[in-house]
Amino acid sequence: MRVSDAMTRDIKVAAPDQSLIDAAKMMAECDCGALPVGENDRLIGMITDRDIVVRALAQGKSSDTPIRDVMSEEVKYCYEEDDLDDVAHNMGDLQVRRLPVVNKDKRLVGIVSLGDIANTEETRAAAEALCSISEPSSEHESTGQRPH
Repeated sequence: MRVSDAMTRDIKVAAPDQSLIDAAKMMAECDCGALPVGENDRLIGMITDRDIVVRALAQGKSSDTPIRDVMSEEVKYCYEEDDLDDVAHNMGDLQVRRLPVVNKDKRLVGIVSLGDIANTEETRAAAEALCSISEPSSEHESTGQRPH
């Protein structure tokens, strides 16, 4: 099964100069926890509900802070032609719950999430990815301290 068979195509794209409150409202409208950030028809970042809380609110930034100030600029993505099982495993390795999907011209065409994968026959791959995502990474332990 290909990513294009499972991905969500109807997505909202935030602009980097929009405010965090705009991003939060867009997330509420589409009932999602992440938005791709685009500029000049190019994917330049991702903003998540976690980014808003950890990188903005916890740091004392205001709701009118531009998205570009807290978004993740290093965006992992997959292609719509990629094998869904391979992408699910990669998501586990990367410890992410969703990936932007691009076409062969690297234009954004959708997002694939673990929820999308879970709604397909590939549910085993989603379960394996979730197990990998749920494991503490090498940078974080359950105590919140880094290993010495």
